[in-house]
Amino acid sequence: MDVNLFDFDLPDDRIALRPAKPRHAARLMVVKPDATEHRQVIDLADYLTADDILVFNDTRVIPGRLFGKRGDAKVEVTLHKRVDTTVWDVFARPARKCRLGDKLDFAGLIAEVISVGDAGERRLAFEVAPDAMTDALTSHGVMPLPPYIAAQRPVDDADLEDYQTLYADRAGAVAAPTAGLHFTPELMAKLDAKGVERVFVTLHVGAGTFLPVKADDTDDHKMHAEWGEVSAETAARLNAARARGGRIVAVGTTSLRLLESATGDDGIVKPFEGDTAIFITPGYRFKAIDLLMTNFHLPKSTLFMLVSALAGLDRMQAAYKAAVDEGYRFYSYGDSSLLFPKRDKT
Repeated sequence: MDVNLFDFDLPDDRIALRPAKPRHAARLMVVKPDATEHRQVIDLADYLTADDILVFNDTRVIPGRLFGKRGDAKVEVTLHKRVDTTVWDVFARPARKCRLGDKLDFAGLIAEVISVGDAGERRLAFEVAPDAMTDALTSHGVMPLPPYIAAQRPVDDADLEDYQTLYADRAGAVAAPTAGLHFTPELMAKLDAKGVERVFVTLHVGAGTFLPVKADDTDDHKMHAEWGEVSAETAARLNAARARGGRIVAVGTTSLRLLESATGDDGIVKPFEGDTAIFITPGYRFKAIDLLMTNFHLPKSTLFMLVSALAGLDRMQAAYKAAVDEGYRFYSYGDSSLLFPKRDKT
């Protein structure tokens, strides 16, 4: 498909630089096949039943942005995928300063470039004991805010909490599953009172999620792989919910992509552990999920393509125009939406 079909006008002042306070006070655009409603995230339970099940991504964001030197030259890397405990694929800037065999010094944390890829991709082996890697990143790294926020203000202490979900558990992401940032104890209590079940999966979101689609045609775009896991227990609970007539509600595109990777053509969710590079565009037949809660995404991004596949390109173009006109806040710290599929699945 022509990537330009997924373009839209977005004024810079619609980009949220801070989250709503409290988080559940963010706006929620509910996009149904026959209507659009404007609510708040705290109202989410109004659209769910006791038969439904919410799927959260419990990944924890690590301080995956590192600033250092190669000799006298300044370099910056953003981790995007763990290969091994101390080996990571990264995006490097400037890439020409990070050649094969180079040693990079991040204020005492040393890494060697052991592989060179395209478009600034490098593989680094960090010279640190495996059990010390997490502490090393905590000491030397900073929270990797999305570039559209980091370009407008520096990272600060507030981001250490703001850019982490309430239920973050398994460290490994370098980007937050941002739909989950809206959840608070108060919202969880409302969902519990409604009897809505919830489960957790893990997808370690990589920095590749921020990369623009540079190809003219979606067929020519390369997705970066991310590691995910759906446990056997979680798969069984999801299948049981579907069997009783409940809906599987993905909280965020990360949960959705992992579930779609773990689900067969028969609609049965299977245990899953490994990499996924699933790329969802209009024409895709959804197998796992029934509803999607997600924030508002970049023009011509893979995520806007995904929501267009679920709810319909024309509907999403209209919804995003309404979001701009109504003053919705976009991207990671912005408002949210609850999307119903464009038609009943057959």
